[in-house]
Amino acid sequence: MSGGPAAPPLLEAREVIKLFPVRACQRLFARTAMQSAVTEASVTIHPGETVALVGESGSGKSTLGRMLLGLTAPSGGTILYRGRALAKLDEAARRAFRREVQVVFQDTGASLNPRRTVGQSVALPLQHNLDVWGEEARRRADGLLDLVGLSPARFRDRLPHELSGGQRQRVGIARALASDPAVIIADEPVSALDVSVRAQLLGLMHALRQQRQLAYLFITHDLGVVRALADRVMVMQGGRVVEQGTADAVLEDPRHDYTRRLLAATPVPDPGRQAARLAQAVAGRRG
Repeated sequence: MSGGPAAPPLLEAREVIKLFPVRACQRLFARTAMQSAVTEASVTIHPGETVALVGESGSGKSTLGRMLLGLTAPSGGTILYRGRALAKLDEAARRAFRREVQVVFQDTGASLNPRRTVGQSVALPLQHNLDVWGEEARRRADGLLDLVGLSPARFRDRLPHELSGGQRQRVGIARALASDPAVIIADEPVSALDVSVRAQLLGLMHALRQQRQLAYLFITHDLGVVRALADRVMVMQGGRVVEQGTADAVLEDPRHDYTRRLLAATPVPDPGRQAARLAQAVAGRRG
């Protein structure tokens, strides 16, 4: 017996284009040319799945992520949230979008307000997105800090500069979770961290996905992250998606020359060892 129509993706880009103006030369009245950062790229993110967006610097993956977040408007094509065009959402739907679609940036030093304590940073989205204030906001912020492995008593009153890079990234994850999101776009979230901290944070994010049915878009060049966490992979080159498929298919049997070059240039950790390390980190979180 056939079921009903499939639910729309949580978040979708349909053949989006992004053009940026570039001065053709330095003369005062020089013509402004347009350069394409993303060309007819499409991506879908469904509830509970992890999609990895892979490519070298300048491939357009972060620009595509910013369009999915609503931070950059596409020059062409459409961004959709739960099947509705982002540009046409009414105010109520736009508030829901801002709550349900969250981001974890690579540079936590820049994304956390240096004058705001850890507890205040985590409480802010509770206040603005869920209308939770006062003691209840503090209680929930403490719970989120505890969830990401930061003791509230030790960390709630600290400022960002008093934390390590891994601790700041945990604060970034807690802040994203505060809005009770459906999808998190993580832009190189562990690339600046050492191997052991990276494994811990990947284990944490994997466990949170299981517990909360979160969807992720991982923007990364780290093929170890892709192998450990992703269900599907999209490879970008020069602003275009040149290959996509399941993580196993793309990593084990790449079809595009560019994907093969990426794999050859980036040694991937032994998959058994990577999986064991991730499983150990996840088990530690559950314990």
